[in-house]
Amino acid sequence: MNNKNNFKPRAAIFDMDGLMLDTERPMVTVWMNAGKIIGRNITEEMAISTIGLNGEDIRKLCMKEFGADFPYDKFAKILLRLFDEEFEKGIVLKPGLLEILNHLKSLGIPMAVATSTYRKAAYRKLEIAGIKDYFSFSVCGDEIARGKPAPDIFLKAVEKLGIPAADCVGFEDSPAGLTALAASGIASVFIRDLVEPPQEILATVWRRLDNLAEAVTLF
Repeated sequence: MNNKNNFKPRAAIFDMDGLMLDTERPMVTVWMNAGKIIGRNITEEMAISTIGLNGEDIRKLCMKEFGADFPYDKFAKILLRLFDEEFEKGIVLKPGLLEILNHLKSLGIPMAVATSTYRKAAYRKLEIAGIKDYFSFSVCGDEIARGKPAPDIFLKAVEKLGIPAADCVGFEDSPAGLTALAASGIASVFIRDLVEPPQEILATVWRRLDNLAEAVTLF
């Protein structure tokens, strides 16, 4: 892991699903159920492999996995409906989230969201979770040319913050997100959810923590 002794970030950028919101576990179940509706066997491993990707990259992955006859548009509509039904029941916050958000707010440190989820769905999740107003802005998966693991989404967040990448910290749970942070020059904090990244990605991480509350000491 990278060492940046005495580094105190001036801004914080957060991933959303799996990092702030406990949405990836129910999302895996939704993927598998949506597959059953269209008569396709979608495994847990396949669903997990979509974590951190934006909609277009998920489409490409599905077509590669299931073939050119896969009815992706129909499938995507079913996914969205099942997601809406699932998240309207409520969204569980990841441990320590409110502690770090309130701490950063008290310090006056600007916060942003950088999520592969598309704008409409991301806004709704943040609203249901009750955390939308903590953030200066969000950058979503349908607002950038290339999704994670490309750095575009974090570079756009840094540009909007008006703070150099070297002075920011990014929080991520996915290998794609950590790769994107490394490519953008932003110090990364990894908090595991469903996926353990390979060692070559972990080698780029600034800090690994068990939960978001532990991040209080970084500021």
